[in-house]
Amino acid sequence: MSYDLALVLVVLVVTVVLFVTEKLAVDVVAILALGVLLISGVLPPDEAFAGFSNEAVVTIGAMFILSAGLYRSGTLNQLRQHLEFAARKDHWLALVGLMVAAGVSSAFINNTAVVAILIPIILATSQKLRVSASKFLMPLSFASMFGGVCTLIGTSTNLLVSAIADDYGLEPFGMFEFTGLGLVFFAAGSVYMLTVGGRLVPPRRGMDDLADSWRVADYVTELVLSHEAESVGKSLAEAPLTRDRDVDVIQIRRHGEGLLPSGETVFEAGDILRVRCNVARIQELLRREGVLVQPRAKWEDQDLESTDVVLVEVVIAPNSPVEGGTLRSSEFRSRFSGIVIALRHGGTLVREALADVRLRAGDALLVEIARRRLPQFRASGAFVVVSEVPSPELFRPSKAVPAVAILALVIGLAAVGVAPIVVTATGGAVAMILCGCLTPEEAYRAVDWRVIFLLAGVLALGVALERTGAAELLSRGLILGLGGFGPVVLLSAVYLATTLVTSAMSNNAAAVLLAPIAITAAVEMGVDPRPFLMAVTFAASASFMTPVGYQTNTMIYGPGQYRFMDFVRVGGPLTLIFWVLATVLIPWFW
Repeated sequence: MSYDLALVLVVLVVTVVLFVTEKLAVDVVAILALGVLLISGVLPPDEAFAGFSNEAVVTIGAMFILSAGLYRSGTLNQLRQHLEFAARKDHWLALVGLMVAAGVSSAFINNTAVVAILIPIILATSQKLRVSASKFLMPLSFASMFGGVCTLIGTSTNLLVSAIADDYGLEPFGMFEFTGLGLVFFAAGSVYMLTVGGRLVPPRRGMDDLADSWRVADYVTELVLSHEAESVGKSLAEAPLTRDRDVDVIQIRRHGEGLLPSGETVFEAGDILRVRCNVARIQELLRREGVLVQPRAKWEDQDLESTDVVLVEVVIAPNSPVEGGTLRSSEFRSRFSGIVIALRHGGTLVREALADVRLRAGDALLVEIARRRLPQFRASGAFVVVSEVPSPELFRPSKAVPAVAILALVIGLAAVGVAPIVVTATGGAVAMILCGCLTPEEAYRAVDWRVIFLLAGVLALGVALERTGAAELLSRGLILGLGGFGPVVLLSAVYLATTLVTSAMSNNAAAVLLAPIAITAAVEMGVDPRPFLMAVTFAASASFMTPVGYQTNTMIYGPGQYRFMDFVRVGGPLTLIFWVLATVLIPWFW
């Protein structure tokens, strides 16, 4: 075994372990792997950095802009009225309409954008109709994945594997090459979710307002400061009330108005402080001179809001800049002008020591924020506001027709072979800006740069696997174990392996790492690599068994108040169905 081969295998193992354990952000891990391969001399600079100019990466960046342009046009927001109308008629009809709308939209634009705009619509509609939103959110996420496997641009994984095929001298995938099997998956998945799967989804989220849903009465109370209180005349940062114990002042009622405090806010006699604290500490506060505790048996949303302050539920977006940090390290209060009252982390409601909880994508936060800062909060890209349907002012309805026309031209011209998808998508992104669907600043913010760096890094690792013979070594091991059973069994194993790997790490990273191994294994057996690439592509884009296997699952985890095992219970049988379908139909289609 050569030095280069041994080093690449070590880098591969360490990278996968770091991806799975999430000790570091995935984009950081990918760039570290790239750096090791570059510094060690395994890859020359031109090959190490080729991922940044890879056609798939450029296309994915352009698709982020196209999706944002369509979102800003308000086209997707029209789904709200239709969903509410269908829901008033029949719960079943609403679920069918939701899955069809999410699936069709996700076939052509970024499915995270589709899910982001539909989550607040589902929460608002469910509360009106007194139906648990959990019953809708998981079908929404799964349907977006069903749609994503139907076209080349439906998910970034399809584009990546197509680019890898091209690098290996194979024909790139066509725009609608996925559609036949994709529609079979869509039909089978929808039937499952509308029958067995729908019944398995638990009604985790209640139908109450935010205050009840987050059980605010268990950890929020009111204190009144008298003239004798030790904290009067002192700032929030220096007051004994907040300095000596885990008491977080979330709002001050002064002269009938609600104020969001900062560290420099000075307490005055008569202030009514709304605080988050351990209920067991309330008795200690009662004994504190000059502090009167006014506990409430019930809180409602309007009790925590005012003319200037609004209560919202938000989700940490996939690849958010605050992911991996804490509320303290991200300076949440000063940076976003908001105060976190509670958070749902890993399916658990956390109410104490919030400042030091390590934040992950999918965590839901209950936040009090100044109304005037809500638009900037939305635009930060760090969070998805799920408790409020975006206001009409956020959209540009006059740009709906140009946005849809641009997207249709991008798809149509690429489909008929007038130009490659990288050319049409880039041209479409430019057209979105020139037509006023997006401003240049909005276009820059629309690109998820952490995804771009992740892809560039793992593509470099994929090249190293091929250059050093590591892919050949791993594929030979695969053939040695299963090759004797024939290519269909080997293809089935590739699909299953991709599914399991994707359940624990980024679907894009899984596809990039496994695609070279799949191609090499097919070549070693003397069969067409295309079916094996399709197995990797479909499996990487259909991860149902965990909340971290796919971005849309991560996005609904907190708002749906799901537990980890809910995804295993509902997604496990669906994964088995898709595995069987893929094993039987991929060799038939290809």
